[in-house]
Amino acid sequence: MHILLAILGVLGVGAIWWYRLKYMKNAAGEVADVVGRVKGSIGRGKLLNKAALSPITAIDDPMTAAVTVIMAIASEDVPVSPALEGRVRNEIEAIGEPDNKIDEALVYAKWASDQVADVPTVIDKAAELLKTRLDEHEKEQLMAMVLAAAPPAERHAMFARRIEQLRRRLGLVVK
Repeated sequence: MHILLAILGVLGVGAIWWYRLKYMKNAAGEVADVVGRVKGSIGRGKLLNKAALSPITAIDDPMTAAVTVIMAIASEDVPVSPALEGRVRNEIEAIGEPDNKIDEALVYAKWASDQVADVPTVIDKAAELLKTRLDEHEKEQLMAMVLAAAPPAERHAMFARRIEQLRRRLGLVVK
């Protein structure tokens, strides 16, 4: 009888430990799931940020970068109007670029500035390319183009700040 009680005791202790291990395994699985979801969420956030910046970081032509900056600053918080597009075209034509290249730059600039809602980000990313590719005279010419593309009557509240930010990012003296 005492052997039977010992066997039942060992089986009871084994059942209790088996239940506890099963419970701990389930708890560890839930923790792993939560950690996986958090990692995935962080990864998706980083991917969304990269995707949001990719239209600007993909620009490798200074003219396209310049047109994108002009469009983004001049049309912040409003859609690109045909009048604005015409003024930008006139400014770029004045520096002697071919029409097909201007058309391509305008189309890309409209699309890219619509994709990235944050104008300071557009300025920062495009200015990285422009700072290395333009000389001082061309940088000043770009600033004049931005001012000409947005006549005083159509300038938004943040226009002066955006101009100042672009001047700084291009390495020009802020007036």
